[in-house]
Amino acid sequence: MRLPSRLRLRRRPRRTLLLGGARSGKSSLAERMLADAADVTYVATAGRREGDSEWAERIELHRVRRPAGWRTVETCDLVPLLAETGGPLLVDCLALWLTDAMDRVGAWDDAVWNGGGAQELRARTAELVAALAASPRRVVAVSNEVGSGVVPATASGRRFRDELGRLNAAVADVCEDVRLVVAGRSLRLSEW
Repeated sequence: MRLPSRLRLRRRPRRTLLLGGARSGKSSLAERMLADAADVTYVATAGRREGDSEWAERIELHRVRRPAGWRTVETCDLVPLLAETGGPLLVDCLALWLTDAMDRVGAWDDAVWNGGGAQELRARTAELVAALAASPRRVVAVSNEVGSGVVPATASGRRFRDELGRLNAAVADVCEDVRLVVAGRSLRLSEW
């Protein structure tokens, strides 16, 4: 039986989800939350984009902010990291993990999506959520909140928005601490 969030937060949460829009301060807050922790692993799901200087600049700004003692792992293979024992994980970000997962199952193509891609993506998402729920590590995960804006004009854009909403809700369900970050400020979200 899960305790109401007001009771669960008396102790430091083991799992935190930070949601917000672009440039809302999610990553900075995640870094501050773990600033005093030892042996932090920063999991960067963004990857590199050859020839994209603006993207490289964004990645470098994130890298410069991190404490020197933090280890950085650039991967979307989160399940093995969640299964390990060790120091805290900062996962930045789940929206980019979802983009990679959708790429891997061919979810952008309607024929693939309808021919099993949707089920494969949902299985990957369920595996990630189960690994997060079972993880012995402290985890702070960052994700974009995209469901409050304009409805995307394309079917693939709407598919991504909908799947990210499902992923965020599933992750939130296994986190003791869920916050919405807007303009660098966070608001703790309750279960009901």
